Amino acid sequence: MILHSNIKFLRKRKNVTQATMADSIGISRSKLAGYELNINPTLETLLSIADYFGVSVDMLLREELEKYSEFKLRELLETDQFLRGRNLRILTTTVDATGRELIEVVSQRAKASYLAGFADPDYIGDLPRFSLPFLPMDKKHRVFQVDGDSMLPIPDGAWIVCEYMDDWTAIKDGEKYVIVTEQDGVTFKIAYNQIRENEKLLLCSGNPLYKPFEVAVSDLREVWRYRLMMV
Repeated sequence: MILHSNIKFLRKRKNVTQATMADSIGISRSKLAGYELNINPTLETLLSIADYFGVSVDMLLREELEKYSEFKLRELLETDQFLRGRNLRILTTTVDATGRELIEVVSQRAKASYLAGFADPDYIGDLPRFSLPFLPMDKKHRVFQVDGDSMLPIPDGAWIVCEYMDDWTAIKDGEKYVIVTEQDGVTFKIAYNQIRENEKLLLCSGNPLYKPFEVAVSDLREVWRYRLMMV
């Protein structure tokens, strides 16, 4: 089976022993040895293995990796990393005089131009900004103003603090996110992660009057996890 040979191939390519890899993903060396032969791992372990190598489960199951040249393999892995939100543009941000990152504010009015300007330092620099000392300094935050009644009980016009997501596979089912896409611009929705299965997110509203819809990963530009509503 391709899975077994892929695990062994990627481990050797990473130049680590079975013991080292097994310890990193929290299993015994003998279990890993079995996975490299003919024993199928549990889904939970399979996800851990995929995360360890930085690839998707789909790639582990479908691609016979050792048949590719090193150049083609790197190209294939880089494409797969895109699905995880890696290798993207550097996030444009602002800082204060001490170098601490500030929290930019995206109002309903600013949302109309955010898609065109989110990567433009001049645009981001012109947004209102402030700091919240109680938020973790190792995370990037931005404030968005809710537009419409699709996410009730969070009302139209509410201000929400969100945390930047650099790994889209870490999006958790049923949690709220600000999603920036090529087609829809800035939207605030409840997300369900289908990236590993079909390279999409299912986006739902808190208000049942609005129908769920899917967004392809290739259309994503930014993802921000909802942290709190400002009152």
